[in-house]
Amino acid sequence: MDTDAGAGQEPTLTVDELAARAGVTVRTIRFYSTRGLLPPPVIGPRRVGHYGQDHLSRLALIEELQHQGMTLAAIERYLEQLPPDLSAHDLAIHRALVATWAPDSAQDATRAELERRAGRALSDEDIDRLVAMGVLARADAVGSPGHYRLDPGLLRLGVELLDVPVSHETILAARTVLLEHTRSAAQALSRLFRDEVGNPYDVAAMKSLSAHMQPMVVQALVTAFQRSLKEELRAAFTDG
Repeated sequence: MDTDAGAGQEPTLTVDELAARAGVTVRTIRFYSTRGLLPPPVIGPRRVGHYGQDHLSRLALIEELQHQGMTLAAIERYLEQLPPDLSAHDLAIHRALVATWAPDSAQDATRAELERRAGRALSDEDIDRLVAMGVLARADAVGSPGHYRLDPGLLRLGVELLDVPVSHETILAARTVLLEHTRSAAQALSRLFRDEVGNPYDVAAMKSLSAHMQPMVVQALVTAFQRSLKEELRAAFTDG
């Protein structure tokens, strides 16, 4: 079975292959499906269900929301609010933005482990591009040759970007723009939250407000950014 179910391709993953790629059990996938968190598979010959990149990206988003401490009921409400036609790439963006609310959680990985988690072989050029995007950092300097520090929240999105014909310079420039503007937005939102709480030393109130606001803020950021980017690209590449 071909397990390379990329964007724009027909679903090719069996439930066992999907579980292995996502790092969950088959039982978990079936449970999520019964709760409506995952769309049904495409039924192929011999009544075998086939899954694709959309399912993999949705599982990654569910995992990230769980890491944020959201209950299953809250995750269900969050997913219900998402547009039904979101692509795997859109879901990956949602996951990356959700992950930015979490504390830094860089993980160590060997080259083999990195490729397993990426779901594909990675050339030296691919590694260089992932480092340029801030997805990876080489751990050679600290006495661990062949090891990497990776940001699991950005890995899938970074791997998808490997197939986009964009230069290192453009990647770095785009990353700088995004970091500057998202940091500015985060600072402004933090000030609003502090003003709402009133007492900046009331940590419990801040955490409670943050937990309720995070999913809505992430969804609002993604939606606003997608619409703004679409308008800007349309204006930039439309004659006249």
